[in-house]
Amino acid sequence: MKLSEVKNILNTVEAVNFKLEDGTMVPEHFHVTEVGAVSKHFIDCGGVVRKENKANFQLWDANDFEHRLKPGKLLSIIALSEKILCLEDLEIEVEYQSKTIGKYSLSFDGKDFVLVNMQTACLATDACGIPAEKQKVKLGQLPMANSCVPGGGCC
Repeated sequence: MKLSEVKNILNTVEAVNFKLEDGTMVPEHFHVTEVGAVSKHFIDCGGVVRKENKANFQLWDANDFEHRLKPGKLLSIIALSEKILCLEDLEIEVEYQSKTIGKYSLSFDGKDFVLVNMQTACLATDACGIPAEKQKVKLGQLPMANSCVPGGGCC
């Protein structure tokens, strides 16, 4: 989800709610402690130089139970980030504390923002010899032309 999509949603909702894919809600007294731009410049395992730019939200489960982030307040934080950091309309990556700091992409289910689990992957499978996933076949669907059967004389 891009930053512009989040802003459009914030203009239509009454509350800012986040939840994990499994349905666990981020406590409603969370804080957005950072809105920023993250740039990653790296070389993949195939030797290709890559750049990745994302907008970043950091959610923090505070012990401040008296405050709740309103859509307008988050919109003003985003606007300030766009102005001061020249934040572009980038894909959003969310940091949220679990056992360690987790990174999530973001979606919206019509009511809540959903922290979508991200996975690592090889970006250069052709260059580093990672085989393509093998096709799964059910043994019962294999042709039986050259198979050995009891009493068939092949054993």
